[in-house]
Amino acid sequence: MDAKKRLLLVDDDADFVETNRAVLEENGYDVIVAYNGRECLDQVKKSKPDLILLDIMMTTVGDGMFVAQDLRRNDATQDIPIIVITSLNQVSPYNMGPDDAWMPVDAFLQKPVVPEVLLETVKKGLGQPTRHIEHRTV
Repeated sequence: MDAKKRLLLVDDDADFVETNRAVLEENGYDVIVAYNGRECLDQVKKSKPDLILLDIMMTTVGDGMFVAQDLRRNDATQDIPIIVITSLNQVSPYNMGPDDAWMPVDAFLQKPVVPEVLLETVKKGLGQPTRHIEHRTV
């Protein structure tokens, strides 16, 4: 039997974290959490997650962006898939997407995220089999 995949869920909104943690754990993932960029980097060193779910605006504006850049510059963490889950596109005229060079991540999801879309995006990020769900990533 395969070991559970470990996910790191990073967001400063405790309700968002607990809701999505429950969805992920109910679907067989081991979920660890962090509530800001510093905690995220500490958890990555300590727990070595298989995938990171990362908010952008936390303790400071762009906190998640700087974390993603730091992870990509580090040889030990550069290959960890990163999925951004953000509401930034709702409050900013800039429409972010996975081709943004300044935000080196594998996928973008817009809050609120539908559980089925979250799960399919995580599976895809981990290279696990997925079923096609029609959705739009930001």
